[in-house]
Amino acid sequence: MTVTKDMLIGELLQLDSSVASVLMGAGMHCIGCPASQAESLEEAAFVHGIDADALVNTVNEYFAAKEA
Repeated sequence: MTVTKDMLIGELLQLDSSVASVLMGAGMHCIGCPASQAESLEEAAFVHGIDADALVNTVNEYFAAKEA
């Protein structure tokens, strides 16, 4: 699986709820907020002042490590 900037936070959490720890570690502490579920990774990164490309890379590295 490859995560992209346009994926919704809700989609990502449905695929693997443990990715919440990665997102929270990046500074997204509002993962449980209902509004965050409909935000894309890019939108959420922008709101939190996080580089979206770096976040996508981090999430993809997390999933790659889980699959290894």
